[in-house]
Amino acid sequence: MNIAVVGLSHKTAPVEIREKLSIPEPQTKEAIAHLCSYPHIEEVAILSTCNRLEIYFVTSSTDAGVRELIQFLSEHSQFPVEQLRQHLFILLQEDAVMHLMRVAAGLDSLVLGEGQILAQVKNTHKLGQQHKGVGRILNRLLKQAITAGKRVRTETSIGTGAVSISSAAVELALVKMQDFASSRVTILGAGKMSRLLVQHLLAKGATEICIVNRTLRRAEELAAKFKDVELQLHLLSDMMQVIAESDIVFTSTASNQPLLDRAVLESGLNPDRQLMLFDISVPRNVDGDVNELPNVQAFNVDDLKAVVAQNQESRRQMAMEAEGLLEEEVEAFDVWWRSLETVPTISCLRQKIETIREQELEKALSRLGSEFAEKHQEVIEALTRGIVNKILHDPMVQLRAQQDIEARRQAMETLRVLFNLESDQRSGQQYS
Repeated sequence: MNIAVVGLSHKTAPVEIREKLSIPEPQTKEAIAHLCSYPHIEEVAILSTCNRLEIYFVTSSTDAGVRELIQFLSEHSQFPVEQLRQHLFILLQEDAVMHLMRVAAGLDSLVLGEGQILAQVKNTHKLGQQHKGVGRILNRLLKQAITAGKRVRTETSIGTGAVSISSAAVELALVKMQDFASSRVTILGAGKMSRLLVQHLLAKGATEICIVNRTLRRAEELAAKFKDVELQLHLLSDMMQVIAESDIVFTSTASNQPLLDRAVLESGLNPDRQLMLFDISVPRNVDGDVNELPNVQAFNVDDLKAVVAQNQESRRQMAMEAEGLLEEEVEAFDVWWRSLETVPTISCLRQKIETIREQELEKALSRLGSEFAEKHQEVIEALTRGIVNKILHDPMVQLRAQQDIEARRQAMETLRVLFNLESDQRSGQQYS
């Protein structure tokens, strides 16, 4: 088995490509089931955010598994494979492992050190388990990556003052508007990104903020987190009336289709009113054609790069410290991965000993007579199992813990010879 990741990110593809490959959470179950139906894909985990789509998988044949994965992405996005390939990266084994560690730590993010990605990796793990895509190997890898992300955030200062996508959008809006105090600001959406937008807008002096959301309940939950501020709440059905009175609009919803395009804005806006749109959603909530309107300026996540670049340099040294921690976590995973080599030998040995135990127990019970055997069988069964477990415990622990590859392989060969495991397998006995 091999580990691989195929994906694309803000580094390899523009937002108009990323949005076509995005896999929203409601589609995750179907996507995992589809991927697991391919003959060479054994386990799958999908990480889909506004800046990346990465699919981690365990494959019995690397070349075939990668081909199957790319075929899935082509069908999902309706991009021909040839067009898609230029935007994809493919990483195998150690490179795939280190990449996931760096992603979880925020070192591969558009905003270096941003913390939201760790929660997204945790959600990837949860959904992978829930939809039966994550098995033994990816379960261990994702747990190790989450540990790595936590260590980087607690043992370095990279997250101190680190901007998020939301704060970068607010910074860009402030550069364009100069002042929020006299601006009416509207936010479409009431999720975590919107909460961060409110937080950063208030810190930068915004006083009039409207939240527009599909359900009032979610908007009220968001407003409850800012009890000292009176946020104005509206349903999505009132969207254009609210936008028509706004100076700045931030969009952050889970919609798969643009909520705003030229036609919608042209029919609902006063042509004399200037409007700025900041779309931090992927797929985009704002169609690119709105920039054709003379009174509208629109920006998306790819336009945040210049703002982010100003904040990057101060955290580069901290990122180097973080890389050292990640090397430790990669090594910890590698030790576990290499220990899997011992599993067939250990399984074979345990099965052989268990078969002997069952045969000898049956003989002993038959000699003791049925009345005695029925009365004491559970005690004798537990006794023999306990003896077997204690005898096997130390050899198994030592074999798994052996980090020297040659020494471990030599130990496994010795076990196979001493216990005649290979001839047992060849003779058809089911010890493995």
